Amino acid sequence: MSDDLLSRITVEEGKRSGKPCIRGMRITVADVLGWLAAGESAESILSYHPELEPEDIRASLAYGARQVDHPAVAAAA
Repeated sequence: MSDDLLSRITVEEGKRSGKPCIRGMRITVADVLGWLAAGESAESILSYHPELEPEDIRASLAYGARQVDHPAVAAAA
């Protein structure tokens, strides 16, 4: 995953309760992922939010993928 792509994701104390946002905006990664999960296309999201760029959507997906890629932990029996 490109660090350049992930550099589009910012976290600022006091902005959206410290949630990961897109390039310092008030649009969170969770907003973008939620829209995609609801069936919105990237093109539709970009048309409703012209301040976003296609790379912002890719960065949100990359960030989400990185968050769920953690080691599996098995409990001892």
